[in-house]
Amino acid sequence: MAELINTHEAPRERVVIVGVQLAGTDEWEVRDHLAELAQLVRTAGATVAAEEIVKRDRPTAPFFIGRGKVEDLKLLCEAERAETIVFDEELSAAQQRNLERDTGRKIVDRTALILDIFAQRAHTREAKLQVELAQHQYMLPRLRGLWTHLERQPGGIGTRGPGETQIEVDRRRVRERIHRLAEETEAVRRSRATQRKGRVRHHLRTVAIIGYTNAGKSTLLNHLTGADAFVEEKVFATLDPMTRKLELPSGRVVLFSDTVGFIRKLPHTLVDAFKATFEETLEADLLLHVLDLSHPTIEEQAEAVEAVLAELGAQDRPMVTALNKIDRIENTEIVRRWGDRVANAAPISAKNGTGLDELLEVIEEQFAAELCIATYRVPQRQSRWVARLHEEGHVLSTTYENESALITVELRRERAPAYARFLVEKLS
Repeated sequence: MAELINTHEAPRERVVIVGVQLAGTDEWEVRDHLAELAQLVRTAGATVAAEEIVKRDRPTAPFFIGRGKVEDLKLLCEAERAETIVFDEELSAAQQRNLERDTGRKIVDRTALILDIFAQRAHTREAKLQVELAQHQYMLPRLRGLWTHLERQPGGIGTRGPGETQIEVDRRRVRERIHRLAEETEAVRRSRATQRKGRVRHHLRTVAIIGYTNAGKSTLLNHLTGADAFVEEKVFATLDPMTRKLELPSGRVVLFSDTVGFIRKLPHTLVDAFKATFEETLEADLLLHVLDLSHPTIEEQAEAVEAVLAELGAQDRPMVTALNKIDRIENTEIVRRWGDRVANAAPISAKNGTGLDELLEVIEEQFAAELCIATYRVPQRQSRWVARLHEEGHVLSTTYENESALITVELRRERAPAYARFLVEKLS
């Protein structure tokens, strides 16, 4: 799977990508994962020189793949002039070290590759903080591999202890840096929490746009709100959340937030480090899942999004699905099938704007299903209940009669029973 090199540009790093087909895994699935890995490699700025599928019943502790395959990879790299081998798996520190020693090539696993892309695409201080935290968490258990040159020294005077001592010094420094970064990202989380409280006070509903990387989330945000979110046909084009206001047809003002794209095997270190960003998903009133109908592995992408939501604890959030890229679909049966399969769905093209009015109608219906409008009569001597209505709901009108406040308010349906004793009329 060789690629031409543009001689007018600086030579790009040449990479061999490796997928491992374990027992019970179909080859087509491994090949599909390799295609995605190739896209990640190109996004990182390298060239895919060749690909290799290794079949194993189970991973081996020393190399993940068998020793014989290590020699095959070394020969393949020599033939393709490749400096780097990228595995579509997460390797242990020992496996990475052994593979580098025996192949003489730089070894990168899927997690390190994704971290590298995040590092390239982080522009705001917040994103850079979160990426650096994830990188240090990934690096900590791998520090020993940086000091193998000391382990190979002969024993004797002047050689006892320094390697291990230096490792411990490095570990302490990395742990200290992780602690500082964690404190700074926690400050970011507190700041975001304060912003969310302000939205609640102003009764602004929030919609988090989620989906697989490159599904069209930023394009949809731009088309809906006139935002200028960065759009590119590459994975992880968006790392920094962008929030914009939109007035729905009913007149309700809603905040739409773009979020980091999800991907299969999203590294746990990234999920942990990006909690401040992912909390936009956790705290949103509604999730808007953008699904790329034109992608050949749409099923797996949908499952990957569900898996990440489950890891975040957001799997039960109310959701609307935008069945995107219908402009690329010739077989309308796919659109119909997914429309029947997914609740609260609307087929759209975020690129040309087709179906966006229908999508907004579905979003309106979801908000209407979660909210109710009612009128309550609250005696003025029970003013704390008046204050609670103002805090928890969106007060539409207030009049006073016979030492009571007559309040018409929009409330979440689950909160309405708390005010049942004051109910005068339920309007919706």
